[in-house]
Amino acid sequence: MASNTNNNQAPPYRPYRHLKTLTDHHRAVSCVKFSNDGTLLASASLDKTVIVWSAQTLVRISLLDGHSDGVSDLAWSSDSHYICSASDDRTLRIWDARSSDCVKILRGHTDFVFCVNFNPQSNLIVSGSFDETVRVWDVKTGRCVHVIRAHSMPVTSVHFNRDGSLIVSGSHDGSCKIWDAATGSWLKTLIDDKGPAVSFAKFSPNGKFILVATLDDTLKLWNYSTGKFLKIYTGHVNRVYCITSTFSVTNGKYIVSGSEDKCVYLWDLQGKNMVQKLEGHSDTVISVACHPTENKIASAGLDGDRTIRIWVQ
Repeated sequence: MASNTNNNQAPPYRPYRHLKTLTDHHRAVSCVKFSNDGTLLASASLDKTVIVWSAQTLVRISLLDGHSDGVSDLAWSSDSHYICSASDDRTLRIWDARSSDCVKILRGHTDFVFCVNFNPQSNLIVSGSFDETVRVWDVKTGRCVHVIRAHSMPVTSVHFNRDGSLIVSGSHDGSCKIWDAATGSWLKTLIDDKGPAVSFAKFSPNGKFILVATLDDTLKLWNYSTGKFLKIYTGHVNRVYCITSTFSVTNGKYIVSGSEDKCVYLWDLQGKNMVQKLEGHSDTVISVACHPTENKIASAGLDGDRTIRIWVQ
């Protein structure tokens, strides 16, 4: 029985260390994301481009150039073949990640497009904009299938759950809402619009929880079905920017986030205690991504930094 109890304990925390800094972007890096198969890393920037890197060698593979304004977000299709980018030029572009061909331009938003994600089946894309709408797009045709008048201020994040049936959206209006992906209809309001701006929201890998960041230096893990929050993570600084956070699941379960004090923070998911603070960036860390199978983190810095840092255990 004694061995059983040991299995339930989290492995001792192994700290991350800096491996490499990637310096190809010449403006703020707004987003970093690993492909689902773990072979590629993509970065988006206010320099209007997306760069695709080998996740292994960290060599640049392709440059996705075509937007006429800064790129705020990117998403990978499930098969790791395509990237969708969201830009201040009011469009989204679907790219072949390796050939760097732009295969579709999605037009319809009337203001900056700020956030984007594919559904797991990768036949739909969801986007959020400063025009206060959430749009759902058909990947094959490039047509908009739903325009959801979702919020009363800019939409800061959109994400599908594990089976693609639900969309979560967050907004500067202080609310976090759940939508039916098939119909675009409202299902639930997780957080009402009385508190601070919701700067980021995403479903947990199992789809039961939603990680929500608010501009009062707080991350909360919400139970989707009960509508109550279970955990709260603090210590980082987040008052101004829409900093992304994520789940690290390759070696124990952790929450990872950027911060306005130029650091990356890691917390034990269950214990809520901060386990490490990664220093090295010279500006706000706006985006973090965890490799799907390896203990590897990518982080991105704003205009005073302009780099991507890779961290490994």
